[in-house]
Amino acid sequence: MTDPLPPVFPAPPIGVLDSGVGGLSILRAIRAQHPAEPLLYLADQAHVPYGPRTIDEVRTFTLAIARYLIAQRAKLIVVACNTASAAALHALRAEFPHIPFVGMEPAVKPAAHDTHNGVIGVIATEATFQGALFASVVGRFAQGVRVETLACPEFVLLAETGETDSPRAREIIRHRLAPLLDAGIDQLVLGCTHFPFLASAIQDEVGPAVTIVDPSAAVARQVGRVLDARDLRCEGSSPGRVLACTTGDPAALRSVAEMLLGPEADTFDYCALRWRGGALEPAP
Repeated sequence: MTDPLPPVFPAPPIGVLDSGVGGLSILRAIRAQHPAEPLLYLADQAHVPYGPRTIDEVRTFTLAIARYLIAQRAKLIVVACNTASAAALHALRAEFPHIPFVGMEPAVKPAAHDTHNGVIGVIATEATFQGALFASVVGRFAQGVRVETLACPEFVLLAETGETDSPRAREIIRHRLAPLLDAGIDQLVLGCTHFPFLASAIQDEVGPAVTIVDPSAAVARQVGRVLDARDLRCEGSSPGRVLACTTGDPAALRSVAEMLLGPEADTFDYCALRWRGGALEPAP
């Protein structure tokens, strides 16, 4: 039996999971659109990054994290990680049919719709591109459009350390994105939740002729639709509580969250979890 966290939520929270800090970009959008909702964020920083891992590994981690969030009374779970969504979303819905899940998929549809020259770029992790979900999205929404893909694992590590706008970060971004610019893209899909934290530097490097497609706001809108459809919305005018848990160092998570989110992160509570026997439990 999973030991519950301290009772910091007066109402069941929305669970948000990611391998690290990338899902904070989704949490930020959810907070902006649904400020009264309590949020339980879980960063599996003991295993970050997920991108180079096998699909089976990521699926195992994600199922265990969802099991923990459900034990903490999560009423809805947002898989705020493209890699985890590609690896585990189908398995999550099969394993926990009573819980609604909102996952991530690369925003190929709006990019393909808005392209002027028929060439779009997608940056993500290796595992996202390997999954059947990405192939399905391209097959459904990118007919007649050339889709240039590029794995950018370095971008994940930049976000994890809060290094989003340094000269070194800009040099890495410039070097990595050069092939997409050479291919003539006019839309760039951010296919990893870590990447919106680099969006400003990315936009500077690709220039105004390339539109950055960030799905964060659309995911938050889908969260709202699910809340309303299932009558799960938390009413009230006070901001919902946020508890940010990590399988790494909570002090380090707090420090990076403050760099990425600003003063808002100071209002969060933080806690440590650990993996034990393939399950999560509060760290001693």
